[in-house]
Amino acid sequence: MQIFRSTAELVAPFTNACVTIGNFDGVHFGHQQLFGTVVQKARALKGTSVAITFDPHPLQVLLPGGIKLISTCEQKIELIEMAGIDVLLIIPFTMEFAKTSAEEFVAELLVQRLGVKELVIGYDYAFGKGRSGNIEFLQRQGEHFGFPVTVVDAVYLDEQLVSSTRVRELVRNGDMTGARDLLGRHYQIRGTVQMGKQRGGKVIGFPTANLKFNEEDLVPKHGVYVTQVICRGHGYGGILNIGYNPTFGEEQLVAETHIFDFDENIYGQPIKVNLLKFLRSERKFSGAKELSEQIRKDVMVAKTILAGHQKELILSSSARFNW
Repeated sequence: MQIFRSTAELVAPFTNACVTIGNFDGVHFGHQQLFGTVVQKARALKGTSVAITFDPHPLQVLLPGGIKLISTCEQKIELIEMAGIDVLLIIPFTMEFAKTSAEEFVAELLVQRLGVKELVIGYDYAFGKGRSGNIEFLQRQGEHFGFPVTVVDAVYLDEQLVSSTRVRELVRNGDMTGARDLLGRHYQIRGTVQMGKQRGGKVIGFPTANLKFNEEDLVPKHGVYVTQVICRGHGYGGILNIGYNPTFGEEQLVAETHIFDFDENIYGQPIKVNLLKFLRSERKFSGAKELSEQIRKDVMVAKTILAGHQKELILSSSARFNW
Protein backbone atom coordinates (compact mmCIF):
# COMPACT_ATOMS: atom_id res chain seq x y z
CA MET A 1 0.00 0.00 0.00
CA GLN A 2 1.29 3.45 -0.92
CA ILE A 3 1.00 6.01 1.87
CA PHE A 4 0.90 9.77 1.27
CA ARG A 5 0.96 12.05 4.31
CA SER A 6 -0.10 15.27 2.62
CA THR A 7 -1.84 16.37 -0.57
CA ALA A 8 1.43 18.01 -1.66
CA GLU A 9 2.92 14.53 -2.17
CA LEU A 10 0.38 13.72 -4.87
CA VAL A 11 2.13 14.31 -8.20
CA ALA A 12 -0.44 12.90 -10.64
CA PRO A 13 -3.97 11.46 -10.62
CA PHE A 14 -4.32 7.71 -10.10
CA THR A 15 -5.62 5.30 -12.71
CA ASN A 16 -9.41 4.99 -12.38
CA ALA A 17 -9.37 6.03 -8.74
CA CYS A 18 -12.15 4.61 -6.60
CA VAL A 19 -12.14 6.67 -3.42
CA THR A 20 -13.57 6.51 0.08
CA ILE A 21 -13.25 9.12 2.83
CA GLY A 22 -13.53 8.86 6.60
CA ASN A 23 -11.90 9.04 10.00
CA PHE A 24 -12.03 5.22 10.24
CA ASP A 25 -11.34 5.22 13.99
CA GLY A 26 -11.10 1.57 14.99
CA VAL A 27 -11.53 0.28 11.42
CA HIS A 28 -14.61 -1.66 12.56
CA PHE A 29 -16.88 -3.87 10.46
CA GLY A 30 -18.67 -0.86 8.98
CA HIS A 31 -15.40 0.63 7.77
CA GLN A 32 -14.33 -2.76 6.45
CA GLN A 33 -17.53 -2.86 4.40
CA LEU A 34 -16.55 0.48 2.83
CA PHE A 35 -13.06 -0.74 2.01
CA GLY A 36 -14.38 -3.97 0.54
CA THR A 37 -16.72 -2.02 -1.74
CA VAL A 38 -13.94 0.34 -2.86
CA VAL A 39 -11.55 -2.52 -3.60
CA GLN A 40 -14.22 -4.39 -5.54
CA LYS A 41 -15.10 -1.37 -7.67
CA ALA A 42 -11.43 -0.55 -8.31
CA ARG A 43 -10.81 -4.08 -9.55
CA ALA A 44 -13.81 -3.90 -11.86
CA LEU A 45 -12.36 -0.73 -13.40
CA LYS A 46 -8.79 -2.09 -13.35
CA GLY A 47 -8.08 0.98 -11.28
CA THR A 48 -6.76 2.12 -7.90
CA SER A 49 -8.52 1.85 -4.54
CA VAL A 50 -7.90 5.00 -2.49
CA ALA A 51 -8.77 5.79 1.14
CA ILE A 52 -8.57 9.31 2.56
CA THR A 53 -8.31 9.83 6.31
CA PHE A 54 -7.13 12.53 8.71
CA ASP A 55 -4.51 12.83 11.44
CA PRO A 56 -5.14 13.99 14.04
CA HIS A 57 -8.81 13.09 14.21
CA PRO A 58 -10.78 16.26 13.34
CA LEU A 59 -12.53 16.33 16.72
CA GLN A 60 -9.16 16.43 18.47
CA VAL A 61 -8.58 19.77 16.75
CA LEU A 62 -12.09 21.20 16.69
CA LEU A 63 -13.09 19.97 20.15
CA PRO A 64 -9.94 19.21 22.21
CA GLY A 65 -10.61 16.41 24.67
CA GLY A 66 -13.88 15.64 22.95
CA ILE A 67 -12.96 12.21 21.67
CA LYS A 68 -10.94 9.21 22.80
CA LEU A 69 -9.44 7.16 20.00
CA ILE A 70 -10.04 3.44 19.53
CA SER A 71 -6.90 3.01 17.43
CA THR A 72 -3.64 4.85 16.96
CA CYS A 73 -2.79 6.18 13.52
CA GLU A 74 -0.18 3.43 13.23
CA GLN A 75 -2.75 0.71 13.92
CA LYS A 76 -5.25 2.32 11.56
CA ILE A 77 -2.68 2.21 8.75
CA GLU A 78 -2.00 -1.48 9.43
CA LEU A 79 -5.68 -2.36 9.37
CA ILE A 80 -6.44 -0.37 6.21
CA GLU A 81 -3.56 -2.11 4.45
CA MET A 82 -4.96 -5.48 5.55
CA ALA A 83 -8.27 -4.47 3.93
CA GLY A 84 -6.53 -4.42 0.54
CA ILE A 85 -6.49 -0.69 -0.15
CA ASP A 86 -3.90 0.40 -2.75
CA VAL A 87 -3.36 4.01 -1.67
CA LEU A 88 -3.86 5.73 1.68
CA LEU A 89 -3.84 9.52 1.86
CA ILE A 90 -3.45 10.86 5.42
CA ILE A 91 -4.32 14.56 5.48
CA PRO A 92 -2.90 16.57 8.41
CA PHE A 93 -5.99 18.09 10.00
CA THR A 94 -5.53 21.68 11.18
CA MET A 95 -7.79 24.62 11.94
CA GLU A 96 -6.73 26.04 8.57
CA PHE A 97 -7.70 22.87 6.74
CA ALA A 98 -11.03 22.89 8.60
CA LYS A 99 -11.91 26.07 6.69
CA THR A 100 -11.77 24.18 3.38
CA SER A 101 -15.17 24.28 1.70
CA ALA A 102 -16.81 21.11 0.46
CA GLU A 103 -16.66 22.51 -3.07
CA GLU A 104 -12.89 23.01 -2.85
CA PHE A 105 -12.38 19.55 -1.41
CA VAL A 106 -14.20 17.89 -4.28
CA ALA A 107 -12.85 19.99 -7.16
CA GLU A 108 -9.25 20.37 -6.04
CA LEU A 109 -8.56 17.12 -4.20
CA LEU A 110 -10.94 14.45 -5.44
CA VAL A 111 -11.14 15.53 -9.08
CA GLN A 112 -7.87 17.30 -9.90
CA ARG A 113 -5.33 15.56 -7.67
CA LEU A 114 -6.80 12.07 -7.29
CA GLY A 115 -8.71 11.79 -10.56
CA VAL A 116 -11.74 10.21 -8.87
CA LYS A 117 -13.77 7.89 -11.09
CA GLU A 118 -16.08 6.61 -8.37
CA LEU A 119 -16.74 7.69 -4.78
CA VAL A 120 -17.84 5.36 -1.99
CA ILE A 121 -19.11 6.85 1.28
CA GLY A 122 -20.83 5.72 4.44
CA TYR A 123 -24.52 6.32 5.07
CA ASP A 124 -23.83 9.13 7.57
CA TYR A 125 -20.75 10.77 6.09
CA ALA A 126 -20.38 14.55 5.86
CA PHE A 127 -17.28 16.73 5.55
CA GLY A 128 -16.08 20.23 4.82
CA LYS A 129 -16.71 23.49 6.63
CA GLY A 130 -19.94 23.19 8.57
CA ARG A 131 -20.25 19.55 7.38
CA SER A 132 -21.77 20.90 4.17
CA GLY A 133 -20.38 18.01 2.15
CA ASN A 134 -23.24 15.61 2.84
CA ILE A 135 -24.55 12.79 0.67
CA GLU A 136 -26.90 14.98 -1.38
CA PHE A 137 -24.10 17.47 -2.06
CA LEU A 138 -21.71 14.71 -3.15
CA GLN A 139 -24.30 13.19 -5.45
CA ARG A 140 -24.79 16.59 -7.13
CA GLN A 141 -21.02 17.00 -7.43
CA GLY A 142 -20.77 13.53 -8.91
CA GLU A 143 -23.30 14.43 -11.59
CA HIS A 144 -21.41 17.65 -12.33
CA PHE A 145 -17.93 16.09 -12.57
CA GLY A 146 -19.01 12.73 -13.96
CA PHE A 147 -18.34 10.27 -11.15
CA PRO A 148 -20.94 7.98 -9.54
CA VAL A 149 -21.43 8.03 -5.77
CA THR A 150 -22.12 4.77 -3.94
CA VAL A 151 -23.57 5.00 -0.43
CA VAL A 152 -22.84 2.00 1.80
CA ASP A 153 -25.64 1.24 4.24
CA ALA A 154 -25.23 1.00 7.99
CA VAL A 155 -23.99 -2.36 9.24
CA TYR A 156 -25.85 -4.14 12.05
CA LEU A 157 -24.76 -7.17 14.03
CA ASP A 158 -27.49 -8.81 16.11
CA GLU A 159 -29.60 -5.66 15.64
CA GLN A 160 -26.75 -3.53 17.00
CA LEU A 161 -25.43 -0.66 14.87
CA VAL A 162 -21.73 -1.01 14.21
CA SER A 163 -20.17 2.37 14.99
CA SER A 164 -17.08 3.84 16.60
CA THR A 165 -19.32 5.42 19.25
CA ARG A 166 -20.73 2.04 20.23
CA VAL A 167 -17.27 0.45 20.31
CA ARG A 168 -16.11 3.17 22.71
CA GLU A 169 -19.07 2.50 24.99
CA LEU A 170 -18.33 -1.23 25.07
CA VAL A 171 -14.62 -0.68 25.81
CA ARG A 172 -15.39 1.77 28.62
CA ASN A 173 -17.74 -0.83 30.12
CA GLY A 174 -15.14 -3.58 29.90
CA ASP A 175 -17.23 -5.56 27.40
CA MET A 176 -14.35 -6.93 25.34
CA THR A 177 -16.46 -9.64 23.72
CA GLY A 178 -18.93 -7.03 22.47
CA ALA A 179 -16.12 -4.79 21.23
CA ARG A 180 -14.54 -7.70 19.40
CA ASP A 181 -17.83 -8.50 17.68
CA LEU A 182 -18.00 -4.99 16.20
CA LEU A 183 -14.29 -4.65 15.45
CA GLY A 184 -13.73 -8.11 14.04
CA ARG A 185 -10.69 -8.48 16.30
CA HIS A 186 -9.76 -7.88 19.93
CA TYR A 187 -9.47 -4.34 21.24
CA GLN A 188 -5.78 -3.55 21.53
CA ILE A 189 -3.61 -1.15 23.47
CA ARG A 190 0.00 -0.61 22.49
CA GLY A 191 2.95 1.41 23.61
CA THR A 192 6.54 1.41 24.86
CA VAL A 193 7.33 -0.46 28.07
CA GLN A 194 8.08 2.01 30.88
CA MET A 195 10.18 1.64 34.02
CA GLY A 196 7.81 1.27 36.96
CA LYS A 197 8.25 0.88 40.72
CA GLN A 198 9.58 -2.65 40.11
CA ARG A 199 7.38 -4.12 42.84
CA GLY A 200 5.83 -6.69 40.49
CA GLY A 201 8.68 -9.17 40.54
CA LYS A 202 10.53 -8.30 43.75
CA VAL A 203 7.61 -7.72 46.11
CA ILE A 204 4.59 -9.47 44.59
CA GLY A 205 6.25 -12.23 42.56
CA PHE A 206 4.63 -11.26 39.25
CA PRO A 207 6.80 -8.90 37.15
CA THR A 208 4.91 -6.57 34.83
CA ALA A 209 5.47 -4.61 31.64
CA ASN A 210 4.01 -1.16 32.20
CA LEU A 211 2.37 1.10 29.63
CA LYS A 212 1.19 4.66 30.21
CA PHE A 213 -1.92 6.13 28.64
CA ASN A 214 -1.92 9.32 26.60
CA GLU A 215 -4.64 11.94 26.94
CA GLU A 216 -6.28 10.91 23.66
CA ASP A 217 -6.31 7.18 24.49
CA LEU A 218 -9.56 5.33 25.05
CA VAL A 219 -9.09 3.77 28.50
CA PRO A 220 -11.00 0.55 29.17
CA LYS A 221 -12.87 -0.02 32.43
CA HIS A 222 -10.40 -0.23 35.30
CA GLY A 223 -9.65 -3.74 36.44
CA VAL A 224 -8.00 -7.01 35.46
CA TYR A 225 -8.16 -8.53 31.97
CA VAL A 226 -7.09 -11.73 30.23
CA THR A 227 -4.72 -10.69 27.45
CA GLN A 228 -2.61 -11.72 24.51
CA VAL A 229 0.73 -9.89 24.34
CA ILE A 230 2.69 -9.42 21.10
CA CYS A 231 6.35 -8.63 21.72
CA ARG A 232 9.25 -8.88 19.26
CA GLY A 233 7.09 -10.81 16.82
CA HIS A 234 6.04 -13.47 19.33
CA GLY A 235 2.74 -13.99 21.11
CA TYR A 236 2.24 -14.72 24.81
CA GLY A 237 -0.64 -15.06 27.20
CA GLY A 238 -0.95 -12.63 30.09
CA ILE A 239 -3.09 -10.68 32.52
CA LEU A 240 -3.40 -6.92 32.62
CA ASN A 241 -4.40 -4.52 35.37
CA ILE A 242 -5.63 -1.07 34.38
CA GLY A 243 -5.87 1.39 37.23
CA TYR A 244 -4.06 3.24 39.99
CA ASN A 245 -2.77 0.28 42.02
CA PRO A 246 -4.70 1.23 45.20
CA THR A 247 -2.91 -1.39 47.34
CA PHE A 248 0.22 0.77 47.14
CA GLY A 249 -1.51 4.15 46.94
CA GLU A 250 -0.38 5.07 43.43
CA GLU A 251 -1.82 8.17 41.72
CA GLN A 252 -0.87 7.59 38.07
CA LEU A 253 -3.09 5.60 35.74
CA VAL A 254 -1.12 2.73 34.26
CA ALA A 255 -1.58 -0.55 32.41
CA GLU A 256 0.49 -3.30 34.06
CA THR A 257 0.82 -6.56 32.12
CA HIS A 258 2.18 -9.77 33.57
CA ILE A 259 3.36 -11.87 30.60
CA PHE A 260 3.24 -15.64 31.07
CA ASP A 261 6.40 -17.70 30.58
CA PHE A 262 8.45 -14.62 29.80
CA ASP A 263 11.67 -13.39 31.34
CA GLU A 264 13.29 -10.76 29.12
CA ASN A 265 14.31 -7.14 29.61
CA ILE A 266 11.95 -5.18 27.35
CA TYR A 267 12.19 -1.71 28.86
CA GLY A 268 11.91 0.78 26.02
CA GLN A 269 10.51 -1.88 23.69
CA PRO A 270 7.11 -1.66 21.94
CA ILE A 271 4.43 -4.20 22.81
CA LYS A 272 0.83 -4.76 21.76
CA VAL A 273 -1.77 -6.06 24.21
CA ASN A 274 -5.07 -7.60 23.07
CA LEU A 275 -7.80 -7.49 25.72
CA LEU A 276 -9.84 -10.72 25.63
CA LYS A 277 -11.97 -10.68 28.76
CA PHE A 278 -12.63 -8.58 31.84
CA LEU A 279 -12.00 -10.66 34.98
CA ARG A 280 -12.62 -8.39 37.94
CA SER A 281 -12.59 -4.79 39.10
CA GLU A 282 -9.50 -3.28 40.65
CA ARG A 283 -9.59 -3.23 44.46
CA LYS A 284 -7.37 -2.48 47.41
CA PHE A 285 -5.75 -5.44 49.19
CA SER A 286 -4.32 -5.57 52.70
CA GLY A 287 -0.80 -5.90 51.33
CA ALA A 288 1.54 -7.61 48.91
CA LYS A 289 0.76 -11.14 50.16
CA GLU A 290 -3.01 -10.90 49.66
CA LEU A 291 -2.52 -9.22 46.27
CA SER A 292 -0.10 -11.96 45.20
CA GLU A 293 -2.61 -14.67 46.17
CA GLN A 294 -5.33 -12.99 44.12
CA ILE A 295 -3.04 -12.59 41.10
CA ARG A 296 -2.22 -16.29 41.31
CA LYS A 297 -5.93 -17.06 41.08
CA ASP A 298 -6.32 -14.61 38.19
CA VAL A 299 -3.49 -16.32 36.30
CA MET A 300 -5.13 -19.74 36.67
CA VAL A 301 -8.44 -18.43 35.31
CA ALA A 302 -6.68 -16.57 32.50
CA LYS A 303 -4.74 -19.63 31.37
CA THR A 304 -7.97 -21.61 31.14
CA ILE A 305 -9.54 -18.92 28.97
CA LEU A 306 -6.42 -18.56 26.82
CA ALA A 307 -6.34 -22.28 26.09
CA GLY A 308 -9.26 -21.69 23.74
CA HIS A 309 -7.43 -18.89 21.90
CA GLN A 310 -4.15 -20.60 21.08
CA LYS A 311 -4.51 -20.60 17.29
CA GLU A 312 -5.61 -16.97 17.40
CA LEU A 313 -2.52 -16.04 19.44
CA ILE A 314 -0.25 -17.54 16.81
CA LEU A 315 -1.97 -15.50 14.09
CA SER A 316 -1.93 -12.28 16.09
CA SER A 317 1.82 -12.46 16.64
CA SER A 318 2.64 -12.93 12.95
CA ALA A 319 3.91 -10.07 10.80
CA ARG A 320 0.68 -10.01 8.80
CA PHE A 321 -1.81 -10.00 11.64
CA ASN A 322 -1.22 -7.05 13.97
CA TRP A 323 -4.41 -7.47 15.99
